[in-house]
Amino acid sequence: MNSLLDYSFQEISDILKQYGQPSYRATQLYDAIYSYKGEDKITNIPKSLISSLSQNYNFLPLTIYKELKGSDGTIKFLYKLADGNLIEGVLMRYKYGYTLCVSTQVGCRMGCKFCASTLNGLVRNLSAGEIVAQVLCVNAYLNGSRQNRKITNVVLMGSGEPLDNFDNVLKFIKLISDEHGINISQRNISLSTCGLVDKIDLLAKQKLQITLTISLHAPNDNLRRQTMPIANRYSVKDVVNCAKRYFKETKRRIVFEYALIDGQNDSFKCADELASLLHGFSNHVNLIPLNEVKERGLKGTNKHQGYAFMERLKSKGISATMRRTMGEDIEGACGQLRAKVINITQ
Repeated sequence: MNSLLDYSFQEISDILKQYGQPSYRATQLYDAIYSYKGEDKITNIPKSLISSLSQNYNFLPLTIYKELKGSDGTIKFLYKLADGNLIEGVLMRYKYGYTLCVSTQVGCRMGCKFCASTLNGLVRNLSAGEIVAQVLCVNAYLNGSRQNRKITNVVLMGSGEPLDNFDNVLKFIKLISDEHGINISQRNISLSTCGLVDKIDLLAKQKLQITLTISLHAPNDNLRRQTMPIANRYSVKDVVNCAKRYFKETKRRIVFEYALIDGQNDSFKCADELASLLHGFSNHVNLIPLNEVKERGLKGTNKHQGYAFMERLKSKGISATMRRTMGEDIEGACGQLRAKVINITQ
């Protein structure tokens, strides 16, 4: 059953016309679903219409199944979808407001060795409405509404590879940034990809104002293949050249994610090679203290070496920062909480 959140305002209007409803009813319904109200909480629309709609459409595609609160205020959510599948999200509070990390797939098929969400493979793609629902559900959790939005930023960095679910993710971006909905600026949306070159080129043609973040994690093909199977399809040079094309098309600075792995990609030689690779266009390197996934056996670089790596990049003219570590005490790696619950219930 499709969710009402899968549809744009115009599409909702067209649906309601089929039910013989006046045009103003679309505004009422859109306000209700974007405030994440269930059928029993909608009081300004005839119950007969709500009942008819609920036979064909889902009002609430997901609910919060479990939440873990970290000592730093970070909250990790485990959501239950209408079909019983589980996905994750993380709410982080900053000075400027709340950032929500959302998932785009149930599981993942990319196989990156530092990520737990790929341990059980890909189950299915999420619909655009199921991705939207994550934002609206947490917005309501924070006592927000469509008019009084609490979520300021969205990052597509949870379970799944966003560009492996291209059409639904593209529609999600358009829905979540639409003025009829929750109206989050595209400049406040970040999309993280492991580097699907053909899909990045396709995304560039959309001329969105989002921030594209590419998980690079190595300065050469030999190292990248050790942790990222996608490197067998696209070389580091392919990915960087694609990033240059994206920047030329959109004029949006590229962010490269680089998870520091002890003894593997954290040497000054790697830093120098990375700096040489990234010269010549607008980009930023986001260094990440590796979240340990016990099933993978990888260890993060120590703090001293991590900051030394960062300073080495800066000395070569590369913009770089160390990502603030949040939620370490609440199953920090993508997919860890979902995997734990699945293992318990099996």
